Amino acid sequence: MSLLPRSLFGRLALLLVTVVLLAVLTSIVLFRQDRSALLARQFSDTKIVQLQALRAALETTDGPQRRENLTRLNREYGVRIIPEADRPTIGAPALGARFNALAERLREGLGPDTEVRIAPRLSLMLVRVNAGGNGYWIGYPIPLEPRAQDVPSRALPWTLTVIALLLIAAFFFARYLARPLRELATAVDQVGRGGTPPALPERGPTEIAAVNRGFNSMLANLRQVERDRAVLLAGVSHDLRTPLARLRLGVEMGTQDEVTRAGMVADIAEMDRIVGQFLEFARDDAATALEPADLNTVVSACSERYARAGRDVAFVPGEIPAMPLKPTAMSRLVANLLDNALAYGMPPVTVTTSRVGDNVLLDVADRGAGVPPRDVERLKQPFTRASAARSRSDGAAGAGLGLAIVERIARLHGGAFDLLPRDGGGTIARVTLPIR
Repeated sequence: MSLLPRSLFGRLALLLVTVVLLAVLTSIVLFRQDRSALLARQFSDTKIVQLQALRAALETTDGPQRRENLTRLNREYGVRIIPEADRPTIGAPALGARFNALAERLREGLGPDTEVRIAPRLSLMLVRVNAGGNGYWIGYPIPLEPRAQDVPSRALPWTLTVIALLLIAAFFFARYLARPLRELATAVDQVGRGGTPPALPERGPTEIAAVNRGFNSMLANLRQVERDRAVLLAGVSHDLRTPLARLRLGVEMGTQDEVTRAGMVADIAEMDRIVGQFLEFARDDAATALEPADLNTVVSACSERYARAGRDVAFVPGEIPAMPLKPTAMSRLVANLLDNALAYGMPPVTVTTSRVGDNVLLDVADRGAGVPPRDVERLKQPFTRASAARSRSDGAAGAGLGLAIVERIARLHGGAFDLLPRDGGGTIARVTLPIR
């Protein structure tokens, strides 16, 4: 069981709070160190000033009133003054870095003959000063550091205020970072429920913008699939209605006319061709694995079927290596190209393969009226029929899916499909496939 929050917002907030707390704790430690050094320096400076004042006062204490004057100074300055003549060897030398630093500062301010000693029995730190040619021990209570309550400090309330402000800022910053992900989760949930959410904004951090861009692209593809499905259903009903009407008329008339019978057979064949194209367009070839295959073998088998049926189709194979293919899908690609060339072009139809660099070119050339360059991309779209200048030679309308199927299969192989003008008239349907 993990102690970390499960949501990204919770983890971002935890990260920010942790960083803020570490920063504040570090600041507190550094502040305390600097504050201790500052207080020690202020204490030294204060004692130097006080000792200088005491030394000046002691220079005038000689005479019959000396003891009364010393008592008065003890009371006024809160210290204990002991003449060196009375206690020449009082206490012990003060040792340690703190006392050494203090002694150095006192010597700088009071003279080189200043000495610091400790009297543990009396709980005093003694500083020796010269005044009026006499030596005096001036005792201060131990410890020398001022008590915490003697030094007013606003560090704690300020620290708590800063921590509160930083935590509030971290909370809103984490919410700001997590908001695009919440929007994405809401949109995904809406798509899962069958809805159509609006496009997500493609701005903000680069990672979020990239995810939103991918989601919008997916959403556009889903909308296109939905439109294609609607067009597919409309196309089925529209394209099958005419031959069905002719078949119904022929059945109702019960005619024995051979021409009518031939027309009914042609209508059935056209319906079968349309339904077959719809099934090919709906087939998911992406699930089929690529396997090493010889493209010439696939094209040759397909071309021979048309040649045996009496169609003017010739295959000129080139020197090409084996390459990863989906053989069944590639066979449908060749068949659709040949059907398109025979239906919209004029014989002879020539199929060639060749290698150009790291690609293999599959060309199906006819001698028809050609395709205007402005119509090339339009003809690759589903349910798009040729213009009047390039109509089917058999008079059928077709479903407008042949070239769309070719385009899809070429993309599945990582290749491209294009329609090019042919020298001398006609069209070259070219499929470019990568060898690797």
